[in-house]
Amino acid sequence: MSLPSRVDVTIEAAELLLKLTKINGPLMFHQSGGCCDGSSPMCFLKGEFRLGGSDVLLVELNFEGLSEPIFVWISASQFEYWKHTHLTIDLVDGRGGGFSLESPEGKRFLIRSRLFSDEEWALLENAPLKTGA
Repeated sequence: MSLPSRVDVTIEAAELLLKLTKINGPLMFHQSGGCCDGSSPMCFLKGEFRLGGSDVLLVELNFEGLSEPIFVWISASQFEYWKHTHLTIDLVDGRGGGFSLESPEGKRFLIRSRLFSDEEWALLENAPLKTGA
């Protein structure tokens, strides 16, 4: 049985990710904790954000049109808060205050979430995690 995905993207977010990939090349996300835009998912060029050894890889997003997956990372402390939570990367109008690549488009990525079902969590609870180490 395959593991449930920890992260999905909306159609709107996927469309902008395809556009940003065509403009910039391979991408990555990092989800950190913090106030204001510090808690938004930040989109960077692949390798532009320096990962810490304890950052956790949530998913390798791979959808039609991408030449290579978009890795979605989260800080270890934030993962502890959200490990029971399915995340969806969505897109809304407005500019964030950070350095995320979507900002010049007049859009910003944000996270929508729901708790994993008991069945999903039973499959994920002891699944191995890849870290930035």
